[in-house]
Amino acid sequence: MKVRSLLSYCILFFVTFSLAVGCVNPAVYIKTTNEVDSTASSTNVNAVRLGFSAWPGWFPWQIAQEQGIFKANNVPVDLKWFDGYLESINTLTAGQIDANSQTLGDTVNSVSGGADKVIVLVNDNSTGNDKVIVREGINSVADLKGKKVAAEEGTVDHFLLLLGLKKAGLSPKDIQFVPLETGQAAAAFVGGQVDAVAVFAPFTTQALKRQGSKELFSSKDFPGAISDHLVVSRKFLQEKPEQIQALVNSWFATLEYMQKNPEQSYEIMAKRAGVPVSEYKEYADGTRIFTIEENLKAFQPGNDLNSLQFAAQEMSKFLIEVGLAKSQPDITKIFDDRFVKAYAEQVKKS
Repeated sequence: MKVRSLLSYCILFFVTFSLAVGCVNPAVYIKTTNEVDSTASSTNVNAVRLGFSAWPGWFPWQIAQEQGIFKANNVPVDLKWFDGYLESINTLTAGQIDANSQTLGDTVNSVSGGADKVIVLVNDNSTGNDKVIVREGINSVADLKGKKVAAEEGTVDHFLLLLGLKKAGLSPKDIQFVPLETGQAAAAFVGGQVDAVAVFAPFTTQALKRQGSKELFSSKDFPGAISDHLVVSRKFLQEKPEQIQALVNSWFATLEYMQKNPEQSYEIMAKRAGVPVSEYKEYADGTRIFTIEENLKAFQPGNDLNSLQFAAQEMSKFLIEVGLAKSQPDITKIFDDRFVKAYAEQVKKS
């Protein structure tokens, strides 16, 4: 399943992040292709093979590599960049990398297909960078009834669309769903071929170029619906738990670095994205990076989408509903919070 990845961070992210510390898709304009960072330890057979792609919650991995944070935590990392987010998921499933950056929905979908993957860290939640955009004249979700709505089937943006319909008392049968790849969906909307579209940034910017178009709702309206994670293979979990702990420690050390060095962090991430820093800051407040406290809470049972277990159950139902899974996948073993707990204990003692 091909899902979203974004290219952007924002000034407000660093503002909200600094306050907090004290949210399915390849972006078409990334310049490089499946390259390994030049500073990675690709010749070290013991290096952790870590995959990531263009989403704001994952760009900090580049900072960890360039600023020697992995090295400081005694973990050699072969950091692998993927232009195609889908390819990174398939590469983890095939065992060609040890860990990957991916959404909850994709992880649940992989498990439903027989993969054995484990979520060990919450990177972020999408808080507005996934949107449902409509043409002029559509002013409520109820107005979508009978209208043509495009989205990439099975993606988190499709999931977001269905959540919005359900909240308004509509069902998927109440709209004319047009399944299109995300870029094509945005183009079809701009071209007037559909009435609404569910897309992620930067395609949100493209879609909003249609005259009279506007955002109807976004991931900001459904907290926890779109979460992003560090996911590892079961084999790696069993064989190298100490390296996973070092990755998690490195992640939180990187967030500390970003808080203290925001401008340098912007430069590193914008360069990795292949866009100017100014463009990188355009998508304000669209991604919330999770603190250690938010990580601990997310792994706990709950009755809303802020709980990973609840969200995974809802995603499972969604996958069955759209025909991407034939039966309820076993989600009882896909969460392992021991590493974030260990980090939290370490912080307490220090």
